[in-house]
Amino acid sequence: MTVWDRVLDLVEKEGRVSSHSFVTWFRPTAFRSFDGSALSISVPSAPFRDWFMKNYSSLVSEMLTNLGHTGVRLLCDVETFGGVESLPIIEASALNPKYTFETFVVGASNQMAHAAAKAVAEVPSKSYNPLFIYGGVGLGKTHLLQAIGHYLLKRNPKLALTYVSSEHFVNEVVSAIRYERILPFRQRYRAIDVLIIDDIQFLSNKERSQEEFFHLFNTLYEAGKQVVISADVPPKMLTGVHERMQSRFSSGMSADVGPPDIETRVVILQKLAAAEDISLPDNVGLFVASKVRSNIRELEGAFNRIVAHASLRGVDIDIDVAQAAMKDLMDAPERRLSIETVQKFVADHYKVKISDLKARNNSRSVTIPRQVAMYLSKHLTTSSLPEIGRGFGGKHHSTVIHSIRKVEMDRKTDSDFDRLLNSLIASLK
Repeated sequence: MTVWDRVLDLVEKEGRVSSHSFVTWFRPTAFRSFDGSALSISVPSAPFRDWFMKNYSSLVSEMLTNLGHTGVRLLCDVETFGGVESLPIIEASALNPKYTFETFVVGASNQMAHAAAKAVAEVPSKSYNPLFIYGGVGLGKTHLLQAIGHYLLKRNPKLALTYVSSEHFVNEVVSAIRYERILPFRQRYRAIDVLIIDDIQFLSNKERSQEEFFHLFNTLYEAGKQVVISADVPPKMLTGVHERMQSRFSSGMSADVGPPDIETRVVILQKLAAAEDISLPDNVGLFVASKVRSNIRELEGAFNRIVAHASLRGVDIDIDVAQAAMKDLMDAPERRLSIETVQKFVADHYKVKISDLKARNNSRSVTIPRQVAMYLSKHLTTSSLPEIGRGFGGKHHSTVIHSIRKVEMDRKTDSDFDRLLNSLIASLK
């Protein structure tokens, strides 16, 4: 046991401060060193240090005297510890240099999201707050979020901007709770000017993390700070997320990014080639764009594959090289979708279990994914209605019909839901 541990024990046992004050001001500290004349401890922030020294340094000196250490100086250093990293001001160099507005290809499927992101970057906290961008995997959400960061930091390098994934946020919450550092955790996040958080759906069913983010969001919003969020679905379709959070996310601007059309895919390929000073014939761009339809990430993968193929052969890129590089894709038989494939895809998307889709669970968090899965099974597989019913735990075919009609009706009345279904269908095909 260190001398600081003994001081803490004495302060707590003698009841010289309230239990709340002890947890707030003594628990977040950590022992560094003791040489008989000076005791060095770590504290989470400069404001914390100033308050602690002003209000508790004399008490610590008294406790040290009681332990037989007189005339000891107390030193407080601000540093990270206990597994909770500090939250630095992000610099432009910390963001992906490729993800700027200049390199983002605008098309019909992402025009609104791009315009909203640009407006937020021009006038943060004034245009759309929060800005909520949603869409499928590999369609450019992260690109737009980081483009906002690049633009803001270019104009004001000292801006307290934080770009973080929701997975990292959850890990920080867990670590802060584990090491009893929740107060400095909150202080660090609430001191920023712009919060950009990616893939908010990762907060699904994580109660404590949602609670922390809810209060953080309110604090930043009420202080006029900009919040930008991305997810794979619109706010009201986030499963496992409290309605009050969905309501907050919906209070600003929501914009979707969908699968790019063939013209946009061709332009993306041309920009990729130009960025690497590579000559890409028009017929090759059109060929690749016609073969890769799902998302931008796979399009980039196909481009890199062709470039590597041409480099290894020591030739320029032409249609023969492109066809050879993509031979596996061209020779692969057309994928026949099964009910099981659709179920796995939908379950992964909505973060539910496949067994839930088959069970007699009528909660909203399961009913909507089940209806969507039945609808997609009808339209993307060759299975009959009775076969689909059997595939979903022995449901009657009338239940399947009801689900299909419900989805069809919602697609007509809810544009966000319709765009989501289009994105899911494009990803499955």
